[in-house]
Amino acid sequence: MKYLQCLCLLLALLCAVTHCHHEDICHNVNNTNLNGGTEDLLIHNCDKKSSKYADFVFRIYNQAISKEADKNIFFSPMSISTAFTMLAIGAKSTTLSQIFEGLGFDDLTETRIHYIHESFYRVLAVLNCTDANITLNIGNALFTATGYEPQETFLQNTKQFYEADFFSSNFHKPEEAKKHINKYVEKKTRGRIPSLIGHLDPSTVLVLVKYIYFKADWTKYFDPLHTHEDDIFVSTNASLRVNMMQLDSNYDSYYDKNLSCKVEELPYQGTERALFILPDDGKMKQVEDASVQETVRKWDNKLVTRRLDLQLPKISVSGSYDLKKLFKEMGITEVFSGNADLSGISSSHNLQVSEAVHKALLEVDEAGTEAAGATAVILTRVLHPSVTIKFNRPFFTLISDKETHTTLFLGKIVDLTKK
Repeated sequence: MKYLQCLCLLLALLCAVTHCHHEDICHNVNNTNLNGGTEDLLIHNCDKKSSKYADFVFRIYNQAISKEADKNIFFSPMSISTAFTMLAIGAKSTTLSQIFEGLGFDDLTETRIHYIHESFYRVLAVLNCTDANITLNIGNALFTATGYEPQETFLQNTKQFYEADFFSSNFHKPEEAKKHINKYVEKKTRGRIPSLIGHLDPSTVLVLVKYIYFKADWTKYFDPLHTHEDDIFVSTNASLRVNMMQLDSNYDSYYDKNLSCKVEELPYQGTERALFILPDDGKMKQVEDASVQETVRKWDNKLVTRRLDLQLPKISVSGSYDLKKLFKEMGITEVFSGNADLSGISSSHNLQVSEAVHKALLEVDEAGTEAAGATAVILTRVLHPSVTIKFNRPFFTLISDKETHTTLFLGKIVDLTKK
């Protein structure tokens, strides 16, 4: 039997309580390339071809709820998509096309692929250069086995497009290597994710870590003195007591008659904002089925400032997903099989993704929001009177950057007793 050596590629978008190093990346970004801030670079790339990338966000969501319809859902689309575009640097042939097509990019040519990576670079760079009032830091690192040398082009492109740092790690001592990487992740997350990696095989040759941290304050704080206990109805017959925040103020709001849901925008200090979507009783499935990027754009265009007595529960939830299962159901299959062509990482043709997982967490309180996400891909060879809006039943939340129109996090909140 042919000797099989493992390649462990952990593409982890992790929330780290760190400060942005603007001097490291912002000098490379010309914000005029954002098309005036009106178009998402990942929808309209430099070659002006449109893509279905934006709806990838909701395709992942729909796959997640198909497995856990009555549970909390929370994940970072930016984490997952960036992880797999980085993986695509080392992919070729149908493996490459499946990854990109699964993410919503088609008409693939060498120039087109370059533009996709360039678009991710620019979006990530702009996100790293956000307003000083927001902490949003994104970075990457490659941990390579001592003596193992990935293809030079793979290393160069990972550095060029994803600003990756490089470290050497002795995977023949897996416990030491695991400790090395976990300490790195723990430092980047300031203790939020202390043990990302639970196991490393001695034949691991590469671990790629990608981290992101988001922390922002509301432009209008909720007064903690107004926070009170109230009921939230997780189903028709079941309720639970939660800490309900309350603020009477002006908000951008919209009621979608077609989908029977209320949409409220809560801006953060800076360019990020959160949308909270509250379906009418019995209309959750209807809203879920219509959740695509065009729906969000319609809501954005319909928002009107009005006086609201907004009542929003404090939130502390998390999600964990087997991306291998979700992606295979979305048509991305070859990269997980013995037919995977990842020869852009290694000249041999016997690497494959054996595992891909994603974890994320969300905390919302009176001051603002903190969110974290981690993705791991493991490869082996082979002004009106106040209207009360009370979020006292399952609802959606979407955190996005208004300058790049990038969805950072998306979730459905059902049960606030489930962390």
